[in-house]
Amino acid sequence: MINVQFFPSRRIALYMARIFVLRCLAVLAALVVILQTLDLLGESGKILAFPGNGDSELWRYVSLRLPQLVSRFLPFAVLLGTLITLAALNQNSEIVSMKAAGISAHQIIAPLILASLFIAAASFAFNERFVTRASETLSGWEEVNYGKVPRDSGVRPNVWVRFGDDLILAREVQAAGERTELRNLTLYDRAGETLKAVISARRAVRTGDGWRLEDGSVFDVDTGRSERFATRAWGRGLDPAQFTLAKVNAEEVDFSSLRKAVAALKAAGRDTAEIESGYWHKLSGPLSVVLMPLLAAVAAFGLARSGQLFVRAVIGMALGFAYFVADNFALAMGSYGAYPPLAAAWAPFLLFLLIGETVLIRTEE
Repeated sequence: MINVQFFPSRRIALYMARIFVLRCLAVLAALVVILQTLDLLGESGKILAFPGNGDSELWRYVSLRLPQLVSRFLPFAVLLGTLITLAALNQNSEIVSMKAAGISAHQIIAPLILASLFIAAASFAFNERFVTRASETLSGWEEVNYGKVPRDSGVRPNVWVRFGDDLILAREVQAAGERTELRNLTLYDRAGETLKAVISARRAVRTGDGWRLEDGSVFDVDTGRSERFATRAWGRGLDPAQFTLAKVNAEEVDFSSLRKAVAALKAAGRDTAEIESGYWHKLSGPLSVVLMPLLAAVAAFGLARSGQLFVRAVIGMALGFAYFVADNFALAMGSYGAYPPLAAAWAPFLLFLLIGETVLIRTEE
């Protein structure tokens, strides 16, 4: 009779999930301790070089860097934890006993995949709650060479915005919302790709749903004439938020805020390929841990006494690391606009899901 259950018995499923999670956490702890130590040794000179910095700043750096290391190396830890778990089960003939009891390869891997789903959910929540804030704080601290981070003045220099066919350069943007004020503004009035006029103004302020330009001039490209004006109505429907949008780093913004930033940047006519790829990778990144039991499953099957257990473990590790290489490559291509953002984030995941399933089916046969 064919066993159609997705999981083995409850006792076996809990046993495998428990040892899998414990070994993944042990590997993650070892990796993070080693990498944090090496990273701190490399950065401690820069931190202590700033006058007044001491032990407290070193511990502050550790507290900010630690969440990043946990998030980044969790998939590696799950890969190695899976290999250790399955290799040990194979070495102790527990896999053979399960298969002799009629448990299929998919049922053996199922508890590990389910546990990985919980790890992926925990990883997503951890990234949203801790990693984004730590990354933003650490990035600002590194920009001032680990010194005192100055208060944000609220002034944004050299902001480019696209409004329809027109291009706008505001050399200084102050305040936000309806109080937004533009200084030293240059407007390139275009019809399609043809430049019609260049408008310059010392100042632009909000009036109703438009803007009022003050103390400026208009240069007509067709006639070659320049004309000055005291005030001029302009930009009806142009949202001031388009000028106050700062550069967005996907690693420093939570999922919901990043979605709003993508929409706002698109409305401003800015390139969003990089942050859109990061937006989708916030989902596919944590889910990559679900692939690891599937890719490392090759280490579970085959006779341990055949002498090929080590070779199988190496193959599983190679498949896992090949995924990380493909994922980083696709993400880089998505950031440059060579791949669509959705494909850049999800294509490696789907590709290696098929590869892992194929290897598991061939192994089971």
